[in-house]
Amino acid sequence: MINKNSSVGVIGGGSWATALVKMLTNNVDTVHWWMRNKDSVEFLKQYQRNPRYLSSVKFDADRIDVTTDLNKVIEQSEILVMVHPSAFLYDLFKDSPDNLLDGKIIFTSIKGIVPEVHSIPARYFHKKFNISYDNIGMISGPCHAEEVAMEKLSYLTIACPDEEKSEVIASLLTCRYIKTSTSDDLFGTEMCAVLKNIYAIASGICNGLGYGDNFQALLISNAIREAETFIDAVSPTHRDVKSSAYLGDLLVTAYSQFSRNRNFGSMVGKGYSVRSAQIEMNMVAEGYYAIESIVEINKRYNVKIPIIDATYRICYEKVAPYIEMEILTDKLN
Repeated sequence: MINKNSSVGVIGGGSWATALVKMLTNNVDTVHWWMRNKDSVEFLKQYQRNPRYLSSVKFDADRIDVTTDLNKVIEQSEILVMVHPSAFLYDLFKDSPDNLLDGKIIFTSIKGIVPEVHSIPARYFHKKFNISYDNIGMISGPCHAEEVAMEKLSYLTIACPDEEKSEVIASLLTCRYIKTSTSDDLFGTEMCAVLKNIYAIASGICNGLGYGDNFQALLISNAIREAETFIDAVSPTHRDVKSSAYLGDLLVTAYSQFSRNRNFGSMVGKGYSVRSAQIEMNMVAEGYYAIESIVEINKRYNVKIPIIDATYRICYEKVAPYIEMEILTDKLN
């Protein structure tokens, strides 16, 4: 049984992984931290800063154990927080033995779909490593890494079918500038985290095209209803999508200057190609990879998702953004 003294490992080296390590070091003696980039690991060991992401954050050297050895972090940790981008998660574990994560508690904070299997991360870990869903959870927002770095008051939702585990993770993340709540809706929380990135891309496209605040408000009010219909079809259970884990996370991702998905969409709306926008950002906009998977998943459910369909046609079929969004405006209310 896990508790506040359980060992914790973080898998990932980006801005959100860095933010989570910052939170955890308030309550965990040593956070075992895996990063792929060897130069970043060496820099962190010498200067206690991540040179590529949230470099303003300085860590206590005694509270982090950073390495490029994935197996070492897994072996040392009872709880693993997965923050590796969903687009590259399959490749990270494709050659791993099926028993690699035996006995581990997995909490993901990955806001995307594993494209090779069109699956949310929780389902991927369940299928790949035969982990019970009671041992899998999700760390969700609304929360941007950049504001965590500045220690601005932020809120997290911790979701797991086993609420005792949610409470433990919540206690490890709670600090002066982080408040937490818990939920048992693993699938709804994780799916909404995927969808909100797609809607943020749509919002960014509209921004890039010059649509104003009035239309943005209409777009996002339609988006939360679209998300609710889709999530209820995929995971039929009652949930209040007006709560912060759903609507709050959507709002901050769709509107914030820190949202990489919104920024990606804005560039596409201004005329950048998808590839050019990706190169310019030098960060992973997980919503882009999720669009194709959500469209594929929806072939089983046939839910009306006009905002996602429009975003798909712009990003994958290269339909001109101004044409697709003009058509979409007649479908919203």
